[in-house]
Amino acid sequence: MLLSLSKIAVRFGEETLFSSVSFTVAEKEHLALVGPNGAGKTTLLRVILGEISPEEGEVQRAKDLQIGYLPQHPHFESHTTVYEELFQTRSDLLDIEKRLHELENRLSVTDPSQAEDLLKEHDALTAVYEREGGYAYRSEVTGILKGLGFREAAAHEPVASLSGGEKTRVFLGKLLLTKPNLLILDEPTNHLDMDAIAWLENYLSGYDSSLILVAHDRYFLDKIAQKVVELDGGTARSYRGNYTQYAQKKAQLREEALKAYMKQQAEISHQKEVIRKLRSFNREKSIKRAESRVKALDKITPLEKPQEDDNIHFSFALDRETGKDVLSLRDLGAAFPGAPLFSHADIEIYRGQKVAVIGNNGTGKSTLLKIITGRIPPSEGELVFGSNVEIGYYDQEQGFEDMSRTLFDEIQMTYPDMNNTQVRTLLAAFLFTGDDVFKEIGFLSGGERGKLSLAKLMAGRANFLLLDEPTNHLDIPSREVLEDALRAYPGTVLFVSHDRYLINRVATRVLALTQGTFLSCEGNYDDYLEQKDALTAAYLGGEKADLNAAASEKPEPVTAAKADWKEQKERAAKARKREKDLANTENRIEELE
Repeated sequence: MLLSLSKIAVRFGEETLFSSVSFTVAEKEHLALVGPNGAGKTTLLRVILGEISPEEGEVQRAKDLQIGYLPQHPHFESHTTVYEELFQTRSDLLDIEKRLHELENRLSVTDPSQAEDLLKEHDALTAVYEREGGYAYRSEVTGILKGLGFREAAAHEPVASLSGGEKTRVFLGKLLLTKPNLLILDEPTNHLDMDAIAWLENYLSGYDSSLILVAHDRYFLDKIAQKVVELDGGTARSYRGNYTQYAQKKAQLREEALKAYMKQQAEISHQKEVIRKLRSFNREKSIKRAESRVKALDKITPLEKPQEDDNIHFSFALDRETGKDVLSLRDLGAAFPGAPLFSHADIEIYRGQKVAVIGNNGTGKSTLLKIITGRIPPSEGELVFGSNVEIGYYDQEQGFEDMSRTLFDEIQMTYPDMNNTQVRTLLAAFLFTGDDVFKEIGFLSGGERGKLSLAKLMAGRANFLLLDEPTNHLDIPSREVLEDALRAYPGTVLFVSHDRYLINRVATRVLALTQGTFLSCEGNYDDYLEQKDALTAAYLGGEKADLNAAASEKPEPVTAAKADWKEQKERAAKARKREKDLANTENRIEELE
């Protein structure tokens, strides 16, 4: 065992955060620590690191334990470049390289007959350098930087000039290079796009040392975790397997515990009724039998009723249906000055579809939703909405007009027809009860603001939901409730997400934004992965397929007349584009003149 926790308890004042927490971490074991927000996961990590002393219990660490820790918000400053910062993790190899160069320079000017000692030192250092992975080290640094999303030019930039998220990625890269025998990562997928997350999970799946992971990314945990420790309700419980296996086992145990509780309650009720009847006979023999049963009843140890999860509970509904055609994007494009995002997008979205938009950061996914909601105009093309379409929009930036408003005021001002009871009932579904409803929005956490945004979205009863990263800031139980609500929703959904577990559970179609083009795949994220290479070749290899070939619920046969109409439409679109390009060019010439 590298690490053992025995009956750990942490209290803040009179409040007990958790108690009797016990689990172990073995060599090369990959463990996931899960639980709702506020359960104490980060605090428990600080106990393991020795930053907090528990009020009760013991932490035993192996003598050779080396811990590498990635906090959620690392404080990281450096005056070197990204490359130099990562190379410094193996200063021993850099020192050997420097000494080898010195020896080689001296050997080049030393008489061979007098170079024996220099050659011996050179050979010895070369052996150490090879044994310690010196020849593979530079390529390993390059591979980690590339995997974490740093392009060649960015790797030569000063660390001080990077954003907070980029600094976190540099910090993570340094940890991966140091290879401690226990790596503790608190939300490592924050600030990573889908390609970088996929690279990291492949890297960690083959990681030859122990891991403790805290993450809300269940797909990530499924790929890496071998054991799950759930911290909830002030205590911890261990499960073998990955996240999905843990969730299944937990549900099974709860069902068994509920059945055992109900069975015991039925038996207790039965015995009490028998005792009542025996006493009603008012005979000595019957009274003795009743007393005997009372003694037997007193010996029963009552089982505790399994607690209901204290979690949000809601569903989406709509007032009226749309027509079959919900939205048509025709030759749509988006670009910012000097930064084209996507172009010539021809996409049809039909009633009842749950469409996931995926792609790396900065490719234009959120921009697409803002164009559809009318927040920004497209650079080319047009949008055509179907009949009766009513949009509900969830913005990942969680922008509220007035941060000084209370939760109650925000709902009532958005929906003035709702009375006080209706507003309180709506907020209670998202765990805002009592005086919580009078908190100012500015004092809410990211997760609480996300829940408030979902409450507003639910109350709107729109039939076309546009969601931009809806699971950001939500803990795992809240994400699962959201997934169930979206799966049951009878309307149409277009959502941007990095949450692959959500996409697998909800999506019926995936639009992958790659190199300025949308690749369309029927199915969920795993279906997209299976078809990714073929789709890339079809869309980006010169023979672009029809984005909507399989998107309609009931594809119609392509008649000669329809094919001719489609060809005419494509020719007209190309002609419009030529005219627009010509006009733009003429305007540009005029400006330059």
